[in-house]
Order: sequence, then structure tokens, then C-alpha cells
Amino acid sequence: MPANTIQMRSPHPPKHPAKPRPHSLHHPSAPRPVSLKLERWQRRALYGAFALLTLSGLLWLLAHYWWRPVGEYGETISPLEPWAMKLHGAAAMLALFLVGGILNNHIRRALKSRRNRSSGWAMVALLALLTLSGYALYYIAGEQSRPLWSVLHWIIGLGLPLLVLLHIVLGRRSAR
Repeated sequence: MPANTIQMRSPHPPKHPAKPRPHSLHHPSAPRPVSLKLERWQRRALYGAFALLTLSGLLWLLAHYWWRPVGEYGETISPLEPWAMKLHGAAAMLALFLVGGILNNHIRRALKSRRNRSSGWAMVALLALLTLSGYALYYIAGEQSRPLWSVLHWIIGLGLPLLVLLHIVLGRRSAR
């Protein structure tokens, strides 16, 4: 075709339509299934942090209420109690960091895809209550209110492993 001629488009549709493009960020209208599954390292880290939180919390409960040695002046603090609390605080910081890391990918996608929202919101609420009550125990509670904050914190905390398990089971079912 000579360089100075203009090519006109045909008003008729092509005989072989173009293949649909694969999904990309530039063409978001192309549908693709949404995966809410966490990366393996995220799952292992979160499950490990939640397990460490649960075990250190249970260790503190046992040390505080049942394993109190009797000293010269009556019951004393178990030597495990401060170590369990320090481990629990470190695990809480790790869990907060890891939960913050899944906000964008896991939680945002789950909200958008409208899957597993009830147990997801329950997880968010439970973790927020645990964070608030843990903060209150450390910074707000005085000697008068500390027992109330403590009981509230460990009652909510005992629900964490059950809710994590429920969220995982429901999430795997909704993925099918």
C-alpha cells in the first residue's frame, strides 16, 4: 500500500473475534476468581503467633491461679508468671504486626468478594477487644480495676483459638 493512502476500517465485525485478554491491572474488567488464601509464610507466622499467644496466656493463668508456691509469709508469685507475661506481650506485638500485614490483601479482598464476612468481622472485633483490654491492663488499670480487666482479657482470649479455627473452616468451605 502506498505511503500516502489512508486505510479505512470495515463497518462489518471481524469473522474471528479477538481472544479475551488475560487479567491484568490495566484491564480490570476481565473477571478472575479471588483467592483469599494467605501466603504460606503468613499462615505459618499467624498460626504460630496465635498459638504462642494462647499458650503463654494459658501458662500465665496456670501460674497466677494454680501454681503459686507457698513461702514463709503465705502464697507467693510463681517464677513462671512474669516470664509468661513477657512472652505473651512479645507474641501480642508479633500478632499485631502480622494482622496489620494482611489488612490489604486478605481482609480487603474478602470484603470485596463478600466471602466469610461474619467470622472475619468477629475476628477483627475479638482482636480489637484483646488489644484494647491488653492496653488497659498495661497502661490504664489501677490496683482496683486490674482484676476486672484481667478477667475480661483472658475470657476473650480463650475464645481466640476457637474463632481462628472457625474462620479457617468457614473460609475453606466458601472457597469451594
